[in-house]
Amino acid sequence: MSTDIRASTILPAERRPVTLATADGLHLVGELALPPEGRAPAGTLVTLHPLPTHGGFMDSHVYRKAAWRLPALADLAVLRFNTRGTVSPAGQSEGAFDNAVGERFDVEAAIEFAEFEDLPNRWLVGWSFGTDLALMYGDDPSIEGLILLSPPLRYSRPEDLDRWAATGKPVLVLVPEFDDYLRPEEARERFARIPQADVVGVDGAKHLWVGEKYVQRAHNEIVKRVNPAAYPLPTTWDGPFETAAE
Repeated sequence: MSTDIRASTILPAERRPVTLATADGLHLVGELALPPEGRAPAGTLVTLHPLPTHGGFMDSHVYRKAAWRLPALADLAVLRFNTRGTVSPAGQSEGAFDNAVGERFDVEAAIEFAEFEDLPNRWLVGWSFGTDLALMYGDDPSIEGLILLSPPLRYSRPEDLDRWAATGKPVLVLVPEFDDYLRPEEARERFARIPQADVVGVDGAKHLWVGEKYVQRAHNEIVKRVNPAAYPLPTTWDGPFETAAE
């Protein structure tokens, strides 16, 4: 019997805590979620969370629900972690917030971990502050493409966009209609520096993607790029599942 996938639904996956080691000697708390039942992943999301000084962490809801759903629904591996100094229900990473400077080593550590685990078809997914980190430090040969949710373009600079333009790699930019920092029209102007960037305005959405329909929209846009065979995502599930505590 099929059941609606709700905000608290946790679908089957192989999930395990991981520790990322940075080049400057820190240990970062993380989790890797893989497809269930020994199924090989079709793609990998290396996620970078929103600003930790404003409540962002690896358990921010779009990423938490991606780890709960996308391994089962889309055969995607989801790597989440707390950047330096960030604390979440999963634990606290060593170090201290460094205004997008030392975080370079955090991004590099996550990419290296995904390589070491031999995870396929690796995409970098940034949200808010995480989009700046992705633009600044994510241009690694092992990364297939870039997905940005609610980019404020606060720390990153035009030369970071130019560097991504030169790679020719796909860049998807999801911009909420009512974003607090950068809205679709201005985003299209600023991301015009990346000819291959696809800037998608999301009607009704806000910076934090609150509301299940917006989470589902974000997940669908991600899946459409990373594993199009699994698009569109189902909204029901026929099988065992768990329900997160409220």
